[in-house]
Amino acid sequence: MKKFNYGKVFLLGFGFFAISITWSVYNSFMPLLLGKFIESSTIIGFIMTIDNYLALFIQPMVGAYSDEVNTRYGKRMPFIMIGMPIATVFIFLIPQHFNLWTLITFLVLMNLSMSIFRSPVVALMPDITPKEKRSKANSIINLMGGVGSVIAFLVGGILWKYNNGYPFYLASGLMILSFIVLFNFVKEKRDVLYYEKSEKNVGFFEGLANGLKNPATRNLLLAICCWFIGFNGIETFFTRYGTKFIGATESASAISFAFISISFLIFAVPAGIVGTKLGKKKTIILGIIGIIAGFIVAAFLRDLWAIRAVFVVLGIFWAFININSYPFVAEMAPLGLIGTYTGLYYLFSSIANIISPPLLGGVIDIIGYKYMFLYGTLFFALALFFISRVKPMSNLDGSEKIGVTEN
Repeated sequence: MKKFNYGKVFLLGFGFFAISITWSVYNSFMPLLLGKFIESSTIIGFIMTIDNYLALFIQPMVGAYSDEVNTRYGKRMPFIMIGMPIATVFIFLIPQHFNLWTLITFLVLMNLSMSIFRSPVVALMPDITPKEKRSKANSIINLMGGVGSVIAFLVGGILWKYNNGYPFYLASGLMILSFIVLFNFVKEKRDVLYYEKSEKNVGFFEGLANGLKNPATRNLLLAICCWFIGFNGIETFFTRYGTKFIGATESASAISFAFISISFLIFAVPAGIVGTKLGKKKTIILGIIGIIAGFIVAAFLRDLWAIRAVFVVLGIFWAFININSYPFVAEMAPLGLIGTYTGLYYLFSSIANIISPPLLGGVIDIIGYKYMFLYGTLFFALALFFISRVKPMSNLDGSEKIGVTEN
């Protein structure tokens, strides 16, 4: 068997680095570009969720299809070879728009091209990583993604002042650089430890149905959906919470959530080590309990610096959850269906991203900002309920464990 190589995981992390910097630039600056043509925040918000609607359909299908194909470049690399260069072009073209319709056209095509390679590049990690090393490997990949986000926020924010197109040019350049690194240094046919092959051909819909019929997988996916609903809603509305409820400035409120991001970045690798030593399920449960406690404390705080201190702690527990969740899903995949289960992971996280902002917005409209953190607490409590129900399980024929192998 080929020896596992952390260096290859680091090089593979350039794919996640490119994804993270692109989405960070997109989420930070695209609303400002759209705001030049559109007054309605609701319409802007809907346009900004296009990537999640595409993720509902395209990413699961691409992930499943990547399990079936087999080319001289491998199973996952062909999608990377198509998607990343095309995405580079449309990221670069976004600032070149000359009216609203060209802007929307470029952003839709960018989202479409990103959907082509996102599941395969993530699925490549478990392909080249033994099961017992996947939490550590995922921590390295997320570390690279965190670096991309920090570059987007800090460097992109400075570049925006000089030219509104510069952040997108930065993302486009780093995307193509990441593709060059992946294509030249990660050779799928050489670096994959082994391809897991299913005993029979499983179609896309059958693969998804099998995943959802498995109680262990279904409960884990519901937990994932719940904690992303709780987290993403607060992430979306914290700036308005800080300005309208606490009375802080917009810039001070916006910077505050970076305390979670930086803490997450620092503890990404340690979270993978803890997940390997303690077990993924136990580590995730510890993270959920920590975030519930942090949200309850934050709900009673009215000082921004005190909330930022809580956010530092929340970043640690968020790393415990996020670093170990995808390897947990991949571990449950039957032979030959890692791409399909990667698609399921993104399907349920995308559902959360679609549901949460309007849901929390409606709650705020009805009862105000006072209970925003309790909204997050509720959904993390639901996540705790679902993940506590994740148990070991066998295939229908009893031949292979596809549920959790740890308690």
